[in-house]
Amino acid sequence: MLLGKVIGTVWATRKDPGLVGMKFLIVREVDLDGEPQSAFVVAADAVGAGEGETVLVAQGSSGRQTELTKGKAVDAVVMAIVDRLDVDERVLDEAAGPFA
Repeated sequence: MLLGKVIGTVWATRKDPGLVGMKFLIVREVDLDGEPQSAFVVAADAVGAGEGETVLVAQGSSGRQTELTKGKAVDAVVMAIVDRLDVDERVLDEAAGPFA
């Protein structure tokens, strides 16, 4: 899994019939300090995430294990919205802002 922040949405009016009804998000990978990295992924949204939210993304065969993506042509899925991270006595609380 990777930790990332939703930075945008992909709109595709013509797509494989198995993908109809799915929302796709652009997620930029972040480090444990919440700092953006250069890597990004387009992921199906299984949890209703929105722009600016920190999320967990599963990729590869794991990305096809959610109820939304099972048996679909999907390589990555947003499968959780992060509320809080605890790392080395630092806290990233989405409600409060960056690490305290």
